[in-house]
Amino acid sequence: MEKLKIIEINSELGAGTPGASLGVGAIKAASLNKGSDFFRKYKNYAVPTINESLFKKIDTPYARHIHEVRIMAERICKEVHATIANDIFPIVLAGDHSTAAGTISGIKSARPEKRLGVIWIDAHADFHSPYTTPSGNLHGCPLAIASAEDNMECRTNNPNETTIKEWEAIKRVGFDGPKINPEDVVFIGVRDTEEPERCIMEKYNIRNILVEEVRKHGVEWAAEEALDRLAHCDLIYISFDVDSLDPDEISEGTGTPVPNGLFEKEALALNRLLVQNPKVCAWEIVEVNPTLDDHNAMAETAFNLLESTTGAVEDRLDN
Repeated sequence: MEKLKIIEINSELGAGTPGASLGVGAIKAASLNKGSDFFRKYKNYAVPTINESLFKKIDTPYARHIHEVRIMAERICKEVHATIANDIFPIVLAGDHSTAAGTISGIKSARPEKRLGVIWIDAHADFHSPYTTPSGNLHGCPLAIASAEDNMECRTNNPNETTIKEWEAIKRVGFDGPKINPEDVVFIGVRDTEEPERCIMEKYNIRNILVEEVRKHGVEWAAEEALDRLAHCDLIYISFDVDSLDPDEISEGTGTPVPNGLFEKEALALNRLLVQNPKVCAWEIVEVNPTLDDHNAMAETAFNLLESTTGAVEDRLDN
């Protein structure tokens, strides 16, 4: 009986810089260069994409491509739901981070009675809504979608009717209502935020484990700190954005690199430790963009993380 499945999402509808849809392919190329049998070993499913929509005229500037992002969220939700409902662990490889809204929806719709915690390893908080976003790119909004948090207290934008209608619809994908509580989010490595996101973090007392703390106290401490904060949750989902990594040590092969991130060895150890917790029900890696890279360096690091973390998940499930 299969215990885990790889779910590919080659979408970049929520990104601001083109190329994230090529990230999964770049990770596969890295696996071939390494001589790994990873992509032969596990069952693999690719969610159908609609990246041709990128060429459409934007009529929702505060939520670019929101209609198509919603369609993708519905497709991802359906696949993740089916995977978890069959007691199979999903390993999600995605392009831009907007797809995480679909992943969370799928988990919650499969286990609606469970309280879901989130460990968000990222340089960014991704808690914007159309009312606060400075860019309109929906990869900055998945946690707001999942928690149905508009953050109207910090409103800076006046989205049009179409945007508002689509925003209300995307918040209902898979489960009519918030899938997570903002206070059930733990950040690791977040270091590039805007004022509306900082307000959310303060309002809900969201723990952000800084890179400096990881380095000072150690990776084991960081994993324990994150899991302790979510001890009251029934399930935990982990989303790893490669921009949490240090671009000077690794590469700038991601859409929004931010200095002073995690080192590869720290990320490898952190993810292996986290997924050993029996509450962890899904793991995801996103935002590799090989068009911004030299020699596929970011994808090589991402594949090392994927292979290592999946191995740790498999060990846990076997035991």
